[in-house]
Amino acid sequence: MKDLSRLRQEYTTKGLRREDLLDSPIKQFELWFEQALRANILEPNAMSLATVGKDMKPSIRTVLLKLYDEKGFVFFSNYNSKKAWQIEENQYAAIHFAWLGLERQVKIEGTIEKISKTDSLKYFLSRPKGSQIGAWVSHQSEIISSRSLLEAKFDEIKNKFVKGEIPFPSFWGGYIIKPQVVEFWQGGKDRLHDRFEYNLNEKNNWEINRLAP
Repeated sequence: MKDLSRLRQEYTTKGLRREDLLDSPIKQFELWFEQALRANILEPNAMSLATVGKDMKPSIRTVLLKLYDEKGFVFFSNYNSKKAWQIEENQYAAIHFAWLGLERQVKIEGTIEKISKTDSLKYFLSRPKGSQIGAWVSHQSEIISSRSLLEAKFDEIKNKFVKGEIPFPSFWGGYIIKPQVVEFWQGGKDRLHDRFEYNLNEKNNWEINRLAP
């Protein structure tokens, strides 16, 4: 077994205190996200998405956050993918942002559902043409024999719609994760990390608690 026990990073930030936190986890996320942008972190909107179907076998992958507000966090995907059928079977999911350059992580848990077709279409039309074609070409999560087959299909779709708008695919669109639990993690010296968890209570208010590292 490869021993990685000596691979260790000491965290050097000043930590995170309760008085540093905003009352809304979405506002706090916005603050940290803007700081991640200014720090030039690669793909700060990249997030790990964890889903579990009725077979209870978890699956995780990286997707890109495209929209967010007080209602939740939105990403886009093929509605026939593995993640899609897991979401259909179990509407609880988690997402995770790792901004290691800032010694920070954010974890969000909640329910997940499709956004409206209108909102999905609006985003689809904003995408570059290549990405629009890609949505048509990729039958996400299905086995394919070769990359050349994928590229040939891309060229076929590209030539088909070369003189017109690319139609919106009915099997593609957005999902929104509506947060119920949001955790902010800041690395600390001697592994005494600072963790604060926002929980949405029955009155639809956010309660904030410090967690042991």
